[in-house]
Order: sequence, then structure tokens, then C-alpha cells
Amino acid sequence: MSERSFDVIVIGAGPAGEACAGRLAGGGLRVVLVEPELVGGECAFWACMPSKALLRPAELLAEARRVPGVTEAVRAELDVPAVLARRDEVIHDLDDSGQLPWLEKRGIELVREHGRLAGERRVRAGDELLVAERAVVVATGSGALIPPIEGLREAEPWTNREVTTAEVVPSRLAILGGGVVGVEMAQAWRRLGAQVTLLEAMDRLIPREERFASEQVAESLREVGVDVRLGAKAMDVRRADGGEVTISLGEGPPVVADELVVAIGRSPHTDDLGLDTVGLEPGESIEVDDHMRASGVEGDWLYAIGDVNGRSLLTHMGKYQSRVAATVILGGDAKATEDGALSPRVIFTDPQVAAVGHTVESARTAGLNVRTVDRDTSGNAGASFYGRNVPGVTRLVVDEDRRVIVGATFSGFEVADFLHAATIAVVGEVPLERLWHAVPSFPTRSEVWLDLLEEYGL
Repeated sequence: MSERSFDVIVIGAGPAGEACAGRLAGGGLRVVLVEPELVGGECAFWACMPSKALLRPAELLAEARRVPGVTEAVRAELDVPAVLARRDEVIHDLDDSGQLPWLEKRGIELVREHGRLAGERRVRAGDELLVAERAVVVATGSGALIPPIEGLREAEPWTNREVTTAEVVPSRLAILGGGVVGVEMAQAWRRLGAQVTLLEAMDRLIPREERFASEQVAESLREVGVDVRLGAKAMDVRRADGGEVTISLGEGPPVVADELVVAIGRSPHTDDLGLDTVGLEPGESIEVDDHMRASGVEGDWLYAIGDVNGRSLLTHMGKYQSRVAATVILGGDAKATEDGALSPRVIFTDPQVAAVGHTVESARTAGLNVRTVDRDTSGNAGASFYGRNVPGVTRLVVDEDRRVIVGATFSGFEVADFLHAATIAVVGEVPLERLWHAVPSFPTRSEVWLDLLEEYGL
């Protein structure tokens, strides 16, 4: 077995690993990126990007039909083959060759093998043993969690990979799980023509968000024809030979579909990573400190970023962690302090839901003395031109003791870009009295900030 040495070995070329490798190479280090699949990872090819490509056309069509003068001109339905073709263009037909010049320009070597730790600072990659002079960074991401429901695994369910890259619209689609993936894909495929049944074991969809957002998303899904079943616990699954899938529920009639999507959570890609060779538990998330160094490992050489450490399963937070890890490896001082459960997050349904920080429930659970302030997201002049008559609520959660915003949720048409201002206010702990001087432009929907502060009494 041949042996080669580098300054840093990065295992996994998803957004976090790729970004970390780029920063390290930019700092003058010799970097090798070990990746058996596509450079760009889950988000680029099987999750964030293709799902948004499937959602956007119907969202845009719905908005066009809300605008007088355009409504009359928009009479056709979606061109489904064109939507799928555009999706394929976005994911480059699952070809990552366009990513490679970026690596080459930075002098990052790519090894297309499955990487496994083989003791301190060592990684097996195919027939090679790679040795790290400074550090190994694990950025292997996560995969769909398949729960232990009788017959489920044998029924060969779809995960996010299959549902975002399907080449034809299934006649009947059942989705297990009403979280982000579940609600987005329910809306996307229903609007593309599938009969969709969405099964959620809890009493509401997207349960980590504000209850009003859960209700608005559920109502929107039902309006387009999704069969939303709450409190629906799957007991067993059976697939006929090459045919339809039957999902038996704890209560109510079974659901029959042509395909079943499992979207109830994620599991870290650590079961075949050689964690046992460095004293860690295979199959578990790699616990890290705020410098992204792995806990329970001797020496400061092993780092874990992105989904694999379990801190925040969001692409942008994995990239945030990559900046921290790269800075530390290069000899700087950096900590990740804003990558927990309160991270900024967007659900790209119609209406969209964008949130950062606490919900009112999580704030009170945390023992904060909070007040909520709500306004209609579309209740200003700017909404005459964007998202006309679209239901939506904007809520601020205010810490009364410190007089700062600790949470914000927006629902409505295209509210994702509202979120960064709220993130700055929350992370920066901007006093409400100071925030009042950040005057929104007229006529834009961002005037909702002025409405909220006036509602608060400023």
C-alpha cells in the first residue's frame, strides 16, 4: 500500500468540506479532498438545489396569477417535462466535472475513494494510506434516517435522493414525515401532478417552528390537494412484487401509493468511517468543541464539520463551521457560537417560512421573559406588488429584560430574504431603541419591521 503525506486531509466534499479545503489551500497548506461520490455533495445534487428547482416554477406561476393584468395572460399549466429538465440542468445531470476546475485552481488534490480513519492522522483511501501532518477534517455529512418500522426497509422507500431526482411524476406518492423535506416535496410533486399523502405522527407539521406557520403550511398543502394526515403513525409497510406500497397506520385506513418517501430525519455518515480506530463510536455524531475539534480524541488533530457533528444540519451552518475549523488549523483563534438549534432556517413552501432564534415556546422553555409582537407580513404598501393577498404573519420574540429580539419568524410569499436582517438583530443583540433607527425603504415589504416596532410601542 502506497503512502502519501499532506498538511490536511478533508474527508467529504460536500459544501462544508469543499469550503474548508478551499480556505486551507488559500492559506498555503497542502490539502487532499477524499470523496467517493460527487464534489458538491448532498445539497448540490440531491437536496437543497434540486428541491428548489422543483418548487420554484409553481411558486412563480401562483404569484403571476395573483397580479391583475398578468392573471389573464397566464392560462397554461406547468410544463412538467420542462420543469424536470431545468432541475436536471441545476444539478448538472449529476455530473460534478464543473466543480473540478475550482479545486485545481487552488491546488487541492482530489482522491475519489471512500475515506476511513486508520489511527491518528491517517486515512485509508482505496489502495493508499494518506498521512496528515497537521489535521484531518471529517465532513462526511448525513443520510436519510430509516426508522425501524416493520417492512419499511424491504419496501425500498425513496429518500431525499430519489424524490428530488425522479425522472417521472409518480401517480400516487406517500411521504412519511412532515418536516422540511416532507412539506417541500409534498407541495412540489402535488403541483407537478402527483396525488400526495403526507403522514405526520405529531399533531402538526414543521413542529419546531411557530404554530401559526405550521397551520398556514398545512392549509396551503390541503388547498392544492395534498392529503395531510396528522397524528398518523406508520405501523408497518408492505410493497407488492414490483408494485404498490401499502402503509398501515395506528389509526384510520391504510395508505396505498406507488412510491413512499421517508423524510423523518437524518443520520450521520459515520458507521463506516473508522471511528473505532481513534476511540470514537461508529454510527454516532462526532461531538466537537466550539473550535470544531473532536472531543474524546487525544491531540488537536481531528475536526468534524457539517451534519456529521450533529450541531446544526443546515448547509450554511456547515460552511460557517468550515470557516472556524480552517481558521484554527491555520493557527488563528475562532469559535462557532451561532450554529445550534436556533440557527437561521428557511422552508421553501408557498407560503415560505423563514425563522431565526427562538419561537415563543422555545423561549419560554429556556426561561426567558418574552413578549411576542405579530403583524401581517403583507399588510403594507410593498405587498401591493409582491405576494398580493398571500396569508402570512411576521412575529418577533422579544426578551423583555434585555429589550432585544431573541427570535423572529416570517411566513408569506418569498420571505426568505427578510431573514438576514432578523439574523443580524438576533446575533448582534441590537437594542430595540437602536433598531428603531434602521428605517426601511418605502414601498417595500420590509416596512413590516417598522410596523412591528410601532406595535411594540417604539
